[in-house]
Amino acid sequence: MAVSKRLQPFGVTIFTEMTELANRFGAINLGQGFPSWDGPDFVKEAATAAMAGGLDQYPPSPGLPALREAVARRYGPLLGRTLDPGTEVTITSGCTEALAASFLGLVDPGDEVILIEPYYDSYPADLVMAGAIPRYVTLRPPDFRLDLDELASVFSPQTRAVMVNTPHNPTGRVFDQGELEGIANLCRRYDAIALCDEVYEELVFESEHLRMAKLEGMWERTVTMSSVGKTFSLTGWKVGWAVAPAALTAGVRAAHQFLTFTTPTPVQAGTAAALGAPPEFYADLRDGYRAKRDLLVGGLRQVGLDAFLPEGTYFVMAGVEGVDGRSFCLRLVEEARVAAIPASAFYHQPGPGDGLVRFAFCKDEATLTEAIARMTYAM
Repeated sequence: MAVSKRLQPFGVTIFTEMTELANRFGAINLGQGFPSWDGPDFVKEAATAAMAGGLDQYPPSPGLPALREAVARRYGPLLGRTLDPGTEVTITSGCTEALAASFLGLVDPGDEVILIEPYYDSYPADLVMAGAIPRYVTLRPPDFRLDLDELASVFSPQTRAVMVNTPHNPTGRVFDQGELEGIANLCRRYDAIALCDEVYEELVFESEHLRMAKLEGMWERTVTMSSVGKTFSLTGWKVGWAVAPAALTAGVRAAHQFLTFTTPTPVQAGTAAALGAPPEFYADLRDGYRAKRDLLVGGLRQVGLDAFLPEGTYFVMAGVEGVDGRSFCLRLVEEARVAAIPASAFYHQPGPGDGLVRFAFCKDEATLTEAIARMTYAM
């Protein structure tokens, strides 16, 4: 096999596999997390104007200055500090690349990195490419709370980083103050860094998104990452960013310059416009997604699945009985023509996720209603 030994275990991503099956069977795709509507006109118009205005060449590798300044303006108040766009903000090709650059630029071979599972599937691949050693902590249903004793048991003097994703994909958990303080205490004790994936930061329904970098003593040891895709329904633009103190930014940029070098200029200009959205944009976003969440959770429960109400993100985890999640998803896409993701793909060993399935509700209400009807008929 031509694929390197370190990447052979990962194969083709579960998202690619299930989307191909959805296309083959003409299924409604509630697996891969892309919205079924267009992004905002004012954002796309800014990108179009940038192309028409001649922004066709490379921007600086760390990002278009206007976008770095927009990120600094947006995140400075959120993190309680004044950000330097020149040394503390890096624009990447989606949060996925920000994650890869952080692993490759800040973690050495042999370092230990803690992954909280279930996890987004790029985390273990990034870890392997960096030559790091994984340590795992598992979130368990029904509440998917972080067990701080279990977390403490995997920290050690060899711990370089902990991967923190809140709001959490795929469970929909929003970590609370106690959970984040517990992580922060261990990071300070073991001189570890926190790599924070916050792409669902605006999709929190009943509580509040808390930021690791704002906790005492954590700005100096945190990389905060997000993107335009989830909040502005522009997943295909692949524009992300990493916000961190200059010392950590240097590591991110050291890898970023050789991964993608830069991100397409016009969509960076459009993203700068997006980050100037008024507060009501975010309020409307949450209200719309909350209604979709409630519709899908109610429908899943109606057809007999044990759906867990998510506190954030646009995903629902559901328990299935009498069959493993993968078999259930294969049957669902063929018989009900609805695609979902088996949660076992988000664990380093299949056991804890065997009876769990993830559904996405970033679809219009007519699509969600039709998906529920198909499942009702087939199940």
